[in-house]
Amino acid sequence: MCEADLIPDLLTQAESKIVLLVIDGLGGIGMGPEGKTELEQASTPHLDRLCEVATVGLTDPVAPGITPGSGPSHLSLFGYDPIRYDIGRGVLEALGIDFPLTERDVAARGNFATLDSRGIVTDRRAGRLPTPENARICAKVGESINTIDGVEVIIRPGKEHRCVVVFRGDGLSGALADTDPQKDGLAPKPVAALEPAAEGTATVVAKYLERVQPVLAGEERANVLLLRGFAKYPDIPSMETRFGLRSAAIAGYPMYRGLARLVGMTVLETGDTIDDQLETLERHFADFDFFYVHVKKTDKAGEDGDFEGKVRAIEEVDERVPRLLKLEPDVFVVTSDHSTPAALRSHSWHPNPFLLYAKTCRGDRVSHFTEVGCARGSLGTFPALHAMPLMLAHALRLKKYGA
Repeated sequence: MCEADLIPDLLTQAESKIVLLVIDGLGGIGMGPEGKTELEQASTPHLDRLCEVATVGLTDPVAPGITPGSGPSHLSLFGYDPIRYDIGRGVLEALGIDFPLTERDVAARGNFATLDSRGIVTDRRAGRLPTPENARICAKVGESINTIDGVEVIIRPGKEHRCVVVFRGDGLSGALADTDPQKDGLAPKPVAALEPAAEGTATVVAKYLERVQPVLAGEERANVLLLRGFAKYPDIPSMETRFGLRSAAIAGYPMYRGLARLVGMTVLETGDTIDDQLETLERHFADFDFFYVHVKKTDKAGEDGDFEGKVRAIEEVDERVPRLLKLEPDVFVVTSDHSTPAALRSHSWHPNPFLLYAKTCRGDRVSHFTEVGCARGSLGTFPALHAMPLMLAHALRLKKYGA
């Protein structure tokens, strides 16, 4: 049992509102002038002022030293043990584009990528392929290949280079290893079954990728398809069942919309900018108890190694903090799902800054919203799984435990 499992028995009625602002990939390591992180380099006067009166710390999404994917790190923030609920990325991507998964489906997240003449991946994101190009290529592949050995195969575009591939048939298994090598300079991995029951599915997927290759041969950048996160639809309780929260998600990317749907959030339609997202929040603020607002630009800049771009993205969020606070949420949390240091150009194991502002906070009197500043807070470094009980407690939604 994890601590969040205690929550259903402790819930009590309240009219309080919680806003969870997830600045994706926020944490960094020294890279900029004077060895500063992106957060240390950024001008964040509004978040700095909140640190004076908020409770702050650092979160470990899964465990110390473990580099998390976006799925497990978000599930932790939502109060779900990421070890127990190991959700494949394919399911999340499929839900994010509103694909109607069935119990006969195995879904995989796809990346269109660039392969050189030696069979080496030179760009896993095909230059962040424009979404209309992605849609065109998916249509071409889908028209060319729709069944393999009696298994229906469906491909749908996501944003930029991302797509979803769904294999539909009886007796399929999601226990397959990724074909995506996860970094440039390596060859795609062969399809491999992780258990004997998945051997047949592995054969189908391998034949599919083999047939896809000549279809993509004429593409300048997107000349190979990499697959990862094979999974079937899981059984997971909703946020309302688990925490008594009418929850809404404001996110632009399919992956995060899928995560939200998975735990029963209402996914609100919104535009691509932070201002669009705040407008959506303002319009629906009376309708829900809990709002998850996701900012992607910081993570994208980190993965591209764009230190200055990540700094600008952080500053853009900070400038909007006063507008968000005008809504007067009872609990306002600013944190991240994982760190994406521009110096590493990838997710990392470094703990994430965490700030919780509510009238019930003691106030840690920390001067700056940075990795080092948050480490000095009263929360210290703690499991991200504890974030949801903290939010509910400060929202006065939990009763006393025990006599």
